Amino acid sequence: MAARETGPDGVLVVDKPAGWTSHDVVARARRLLGTKKVGHAGTLDPMATGVLVLGVGRATKLLTWVVGADKEYVATIRLGQDTVTDDAEGEVAASPGATVDGLDRAALAAAVAALTGAIEQVPSTVSAIKVDGRRAYARARAGEDVVLAARPVTVRVFEVGEPRPAVAADGTAVVDLDARVVCSSGTYVRALARDLGAALGCGGHLTALRRTRVGGYQLDAAVALPTGGAGDGDRRADPPAGADTSSLAGALIPLAEAARAAFPVRELSADEARELSFGRSITPHEGTPGGTREAPVAGVSPEGVLVALLAQEGRRVRPVLVLAPA
Repeated sequence: MAARETGPDGVLVVDKPAGWTSHDVVARARRLLGTKKVGHAGTLDPMATGVLVLGVGRATKLLTWVVGADKEYVATIRLGQDTVTDDAEGEVAASPGATVDGLDRAALAAAVAALTGAIEQVPSTVSAIKVDGRRAYARARAGEDVVLAARPVTVRVFEVGEPRPAVAADGTAVVDLDARVVCSSGTYVRALARDLGAALGCGGHLTALRRTRVGGYQLDAAVALPTGGAGDGDRRADPPAGADTSSLAGALIPLAEAARAAFPVRELSADEARELSFGRSITPHEGTPGGTREAPVAGVSPEGVLVALLAQEGRRVRPVLVLAPA
């Protein structure tokens, strides 16, 4: 019998630092944890901070479903300027300016309402969406004219705070708004900022973004990666000397606990757990979620082991993914 793979398993919720790409975080986590089996569930832009969910070891298999979870953000939107990237990292494309006194509050409320709910959103040009096999941002930076099609997304919550005056780097009078957004996977918050500015006729872009939740994974459970040393240069290099790598391993959320934060749960009997571990189906229970292939249910054994992700097909519940094979 082939030996099973050994190594760390679990979900790691990282508070991504500003300036790091999601791939930088994955590369650093691989070094710190001593394993190549690390992936992430949903990219954060380099300027953004906050929750980045990593799967380690067998938990990488859960990421397919975690990627589609709702996200929650806090952000700062600047009205009065457009940028080529719809955020503060891009060059200013137009700078008509805006003032608190000149901002029509009724028009602001109407524009926010129009961008809430099920909407069609055109992603930012410098996004990771592929166009004919190449990332949109790569095409845009190569000077190509990139036109992306609108996509359906759902903005469940779009709240803005009291407008406050600010001055842009070029001296333009602008208005800053703090915002809270809860949205479906695939929603671009910087596109919301752009579209809000367009609706008000003054332009808009994002100046700060912090992700506070991915599905059931909250910011208060997030850990910081050791930075400094190599992190100031090559973020994929070895961790800085003296970095506490054990604390990161200790922050791994075990598979069953991680699954409870991301999926509905079916508590299994010992017989059901054994059948599923062999890849066999089991009988549905009345009042117990059956799940689908797109939104499965986590099957947890009496010992608290995540055995499989489950989907109901007709009168049987079948494993979509077996995590604890016999």
